[in-house]
Amino acid sequence: MSANETANSAQTTPVHPPGFRARRGMNWFMLGLSYASFYMCRYNLSVAAPRIIDYFGFTNADYGKINSARHWCYSAGQLINGLFTDRVGGKQAMAIGGLLTVILNLCFGLASYAGAGSVLALFILIRGCDGYAQAFGAPGMIKVNTAWFVKSERGRFAGIFGLMIQFGQITINSLGPLLLAGTSISLILVTFNIPKNNPTNFRWLFWIPPAIVFIVVALMFLIVRNNPEESGYKIRHDDVESAADGEHDEKIPLRVVFSTIFRKKMVWVTACAYFCTGVVRTAQYDWWVIYFEREWGLDIKVSTLVIITGALLPISAFAGSIGSGYISDLFFRGARAPVAMGLYALETLVILASGLLLTNSAIASAPLAAVCMILISITCNSTHSILGTAAAMDLGGRKMAGFASGVIDSFQYLGAGLAGWGLGALIDYAVAHWSIGWGVWFFSMLPFSALGMILMGYIWWTTRGRGVTGA
Repeated sequence: MSANETANSAQTTPVHPPGFRARRGMNWFMLGLSYASFYMCRYNLSVAAPRIIDYFGFTNADYGKINSARHWCYSAGQLINGLFTDRVGGKQAMAIGGLLTVILNLCFGLASYAGAGSVLALFILIRGCDGYAQAFGAPGMIKVNTAWFVKSERGRFAGIFGLMIQFGQITINSLGPLLLAGTSISLILVTFNIPKNNPTNFRWLFWIPPAIVFIVVALMFLIVRNNPEESGYKIRHDDVESAADGEHDEKIPLRVVFSTIFRKKMVWVTACAYFCTGVVRTAQYDWWVIYFEREWGLDIKVSTLVIITGALLPISAFAGSIGSGYISDLFFRGARAPVAMGLYALETLVILASGLLLTNSAIASAPLAAVCMILISITCNSTHSILGTAAAMDLGGRKMAGFASGVIDSFQYLGAGLAGWGLGALIDYAVAHWSIGWGVWFFSMLPFSALGMILMGYIWWTTRGRGVTGA
């Protein structure tokens, strides 16, 4: 197929058999709900962080070590679990990850009863294992949806799916303050009465969310099908991808998977750009609650501004994700790089402006900080969606989407690890020695957004006219 024909095919609205869209919608909803529940057990630590730091006397660097362990183990897990997912199936991988994260979150809450000398080491170990467990989620989700969505639908899917995964963050950002303040929570036939304003209420953020994960993942396993053929449907992917994929149930030897993915230069360039996204996105989401409390004295349990910001961050992330997906599919004929480059450029400007404004005492304010965070959230989550989901599908196809997403996403979490221990130590030093103080948090993101722009500009230049992300 010629380049023009490929581009034209990306513009064609696919025609599916009767009942297909409804069945795919059910699949999509349950996968999204499951992955959203994973996010509840991913960002529960961010919401609980100020309470944990104060209760155990941790430094920012100590808290960062816990996060770095999780992110780096997640990165390793993406490589391993991507291959595993391609062998066993997407929903099976998600179920394994869900069950493990339930167990490990419960263990994290119980570990808080350990003595002061061992609690940090236990937190690092358990959160690291949980990072590996959650690394089953993204490859599993992408593996299933690559089979159910043709290439010209994937950018929009990546955006719409962003609503589902951000729903998990909205939930924990809303539920978390209630648990910290003390409330009554009913799950099926059991009611939990949490005492008011108890300093140890942070433990409930590691007990209630995993119970929700267990219920959702069990339903997902019963309802989801790995590909349309399991539900009696057959869809036609574009000629290039169909020829590469062959029969849906064929198992490709690992050496072929390795050689195919590793020899695609654009996989590695995209992965490096995703590394940059990982630094920025994680720097924001792991530290925003602490920033509001330490810099502005606003407690998430009682501050209306912080609670509203916690709701708007994922909503803005969804808006950016769905917008970037539609623009990529409808206006750039499936090309991801030009859209991503523009987003990185906008992100760079937003971060620079945020750092300059919020370190100016005459201008800086908590509401302005909230606005800056929301704007950063829009841009970094847009690149997260379009590169980690849509681009991984394009580069891996039905047979190797799990491993392609694993390679690309592993780089994101290598970057995320820098936003843990390293950023925590930098903040500790800046607060103690520099007048800029917490302003260093914003400026630390700036080099990575600029590098992401350069990398995606390179891909756009070298693959222009192909209608894909260098696949």
